[in-house]
Amino acid sequence: MKRLLISTVAAGALLGAGSAHAACGDITLAVFSWQSAEALAFVDQFILKNGYGCNASTISGDTVPTITSMAEKGQPDIISEATPSLLPDIVTKAIADGRIVSVNPKAIVEGEVSGWYIPQYLADQHPDIKTVADALRHPELFPAPENPAKGGVLQGPQGWGDTVVTAQLFKAMNAADKGFVLVPTGSGAALDGAIAKAYERKQGFIATYWSPTSLLQKYPMLRLEGGMPYDEAEWRRCTTVQSCPDPKPDYWQAVADETLVSGKLVKREDAAPVLAYLKARGWSTEAIGKLMLWMTENQATGTDAAKHFLKTQPELWTKWVPADVATKIKAAL
Repeated sequence: MKRLLISTVAAGALLGAGSAHAACGDITLAVFSWQSAEALAFVDQFILKNGYGCNASTISGDTVPTITSMAEKGQPDIISEATPSLLPDIVTKAIADGRIVSVNPKAIVEGEVSGWYIPQYLADQHPDIKTVADALRHPELFPAPENPAKGGVLQGPQGWGDTVVTAQLFKAMNAADKGFVLVPTGSGAALDGAIAKAYERKQGFIATYWSPTSLLQKYPMLRLEGGMPYDEAEWRRCTTVQSCPDPKPDYWQAVADETLVSGKLVKREDAAPVLAYLKARGWSTEAIGKLMLWMTENQATGTDAAKHFLKTQPELWTKWVPADVATKIKAAL
């Protein structure tokens, strides 16, 4: 997937912006429902509030409606972790128009990969199942929770880009004719719960999921291969468009987790230090994986996770900010 480039306007704003010398005013950050995005949003909030003097507040959202809102309304100001490839047309047009700016193509350095996953114990028992097509030949191995006579594909809540892709892939592969049903879960927590329940009972399942996540550390799973070449034109035309009636088989590629900001924020005179920070910060799958596992084991909120991360990994985050800002953040912990 081609990375979205920082606009000329944003690049100019970033030059020379090293330290915060004045409060940066009101900033809104989107908080998504999956752990890595939640944690990073609250890390950003804490740093912007306590290090840069921003009046930083958070608003809940999900990929599709939040990116659409940023493009159409200029709010929120910041999406700390986003996968714009799930909405390529909207994002590409908004970037071209200056309504959205991608300030950091590596919010998670190694990127993110989504797909259909099966439990590792089942993959070990059936080494012939490697692709989506392989799995769809065996509905009996993946019983739907409410209708075990059918195979089930667990999907995330409405509003997730991966939920759209799963529904389109399901149609494109004629999965219903092969004895499968889609199993909506309603929320990220419900999806995790359904996976954990099936895993602990050693039941077979197919689930829409992604890495990095703490769940994959606790419950090892195999990502099924698409078994078809990636078609970027088809991905844009139909795979990521919920209303598209005729999807063709297409599958996720590893994508960059990007930090997006509104064009309105980029134009603000007080935003240069904020943009410089967002451009500099990024963490590895190992770092975020440790934090997500800590969140899961301690039933921690995003606010808790931000403080834990800032207290335990200063060797990482102090590289993102000037020394005077780091001093303020440490004093606030």
